[in-house]
Amino acid sequence: MSTLLLKNCFYIYLSSEKEPLKDYDILIKNNIIDQIGKNIDFKADRIIDARWNVVIPGLVNTHHHFYQTLTRNLPAVQNAELFDWLVYLYDIWKHIDEEAVYYSSMLAMGELLKTGCTTSTDHHYLYPNTITGDIMGTQFKAAETLGMRFSPTRGSMSLSKKDGGLPPDSVVQTEEQILIDSERVINKFHDSSDLSMRKVILAPCSPFSVTEDLMKQSVNLARKHGVRLHTHLAETKDENDFCIKMYGRRPLKLMEDCGFIGEDVFYAHGIHFNDDELKILSDTKTHIAHCPTSNMRLGSGICRVTEMIPANINVGLAVDGSASNDSSDMLGEMRNALLLQRVHYGAAAVTAKDVMRLGTENGAKLLNFNNIGKIETGYAADLALFNINKMEYAGSLSDPLAALIFSGYNHGTEYTIVNGKVVVDKGRLTGFHEEDITKKCNEISARISG
Repeated sequence: MSTLLLKNCFYIYLSSEKEPLKDYDILIKNNIIDQIGKNIDFKADRIIDARWNVVIPGLVNTHHHFYQTLTRNLPAVQNAELFDWLVYLYDIWKHIDEEAVYYSSMLAMGELLKTGCTTSTDHHYLYPNTITGDIMGTQFKAAETLGMRFSPTRGSMSLSKKDGGLPPDSVVQTEEQILIDSERVINKFHDSSDLSMRKVILAPCSPFSVTEDLMKQSVNLARKHGVRLHTHLAETKDENDFCIKMYGRRPLKLMEDCGFIGEDVFYAHGIHFNDDELKILSDTKTHIAHCPTSNMRLGSGICRVTEMIPANINVGLAVDGSASNDSSDMLGEMRNALLLQRVHYGAAAVTAKDVMRLGTENGAKLLNFNNIGKIETGYAADLALFNINKMEYAGSLSDPLAALIFSGYNHGTEYTIVNGKVVVDKGRLTGFHEEDITKKCNEISARISG
């Protein structure tokens, strides 16, 4: 049995329902939080002095595109909106290979872990016909190397330019290929146990990159195996116009007709829903993965989170792909979530605790993990520790939790713990050399970008 003791934690945020604790200890046995108390006397394998650390549940990232870390900040699309941005980048993304998938996954997960995220999904929908290996197997290998709890989606695209879609022919698959491999991935990797480190989700990319029939077949396959469903929806006004022109329906109505709605479904973005559609989301218990930085970056709009929360729509938080965010900074995403809502809804719209709930409990619920998102005995030992004894936090300690969101400029953790293991130790990844990730990703980025 391995044991880890966090001593004298400066501040512990337990959950949205419980009062925080100060100067308490946390004892971890194997991968479980065993005790939370004052002056725990236990000869642990390792003791961490947390006297200046704010301890929060590990953050949960509900939407990403790991491969996009290789194409951040490209000048040609720094000022583009979504459709033009996609068309340009597809001609670069079609050059990714297995090495690119592996190292971009390492880069994205490394950034997430270093900014307090312990569980992430990834929406990989790009399947170049030059790749013959197991893309999702490659991603799970990266997650295991770094120690991240990982619930990626087996994404898909079946509509290329010749069919009226946006991507080139070389990165889409036939519906038969998609469905056969989706079932293979579920059977090989999905683990539905309480403390699972690996779950699989099925995720047709969007209404403008797959057929209506593939949406329906994906729903049937996911529900056959009891896995979650995911897609992009209502991200831009262009998407609404596209769906009305192509399908004669708004995006959410299309999803309803496909059965792609309900408690086992989450949509990325969800910006352009009308009032009636918000009620449908609430009634069906469908989830939203909110991506504030990406929405600002592409000028897509402001998700109605402040209205969704009181309507009992479960909203998780997401950094989205790094080519529409340009970072995988999970703590920074929480700050942007708070500030963006206030731009539209006013200074009292959402609080630091509200966005903390989005980034922890709500994300866990969205991804169907029952034992993460809170600091509680019996829960998985997924924790993020931030050293608040730094210049950038000076003067902010009257509310240590809010200080993480309102103050600071370096969003890195002192320690990140996943499943009881220290995966970020004094600000550094423990599973892989950071310099090697940086070097390889820069090399691959230069190669595929031309």
